[in-house]
Amino acid sequence: MNKPDRLVIFELEDQRYALYLHAVQRIIRTVEITPLPEVSDFILGLINIRGRIVAVFDVRKRFKLPVRDTNLNDRIIIAQTKKRAVALVADRVQGVIEPTERQQIPSEMITPGMELFDGVIKLEDGMILIHDLERFLSLKEEKILSHAIEKRKKLTHG
Repeated sequence: MNKPDRLVIFELEDQRYALYLHAVQRIIRTVEITPLPEVSDFILGLINIRGRIVAVFDVRKRFKLPVRDTNLNDRIIIAQTKKRAVALVADRVQGVIEPTERQQIPSEMITPGMELFDGVIKLEDGMILIHDLERFLSLKEEKILSHAIEKRKKLTHG
């Protein structure tokens, strides 16, 4: 787990999650998502952000939360992994916090099976799960997504 860092807090259902602020590029309102066939069901499709094609992920499915359609009040968080820009759909974005070292608990100190998370922030009003974007896609999913995006680009550019 990284040293205490500023985090962007977002909500899915009533659970709070966080991304490291340095990975977040921008937060936008929901836009039209172009479906992308032949990819994992938690990939909603693609969006065009200032000429850049970005895959949109349904974090609800990845975190095994109740599935629902996106709506106009949702937010899309554009973030950067080492390999690509990604877009995550969130119910709400609460803002930025800077937790203390004492508030952070590394995931390996909590329970096995928290591969998608870097740790937990313990606050008086509940917990926030810190999402690790670098572990979001498996190698196989990364390859399938890259192939599908390239295929889509060839179709649209002739």
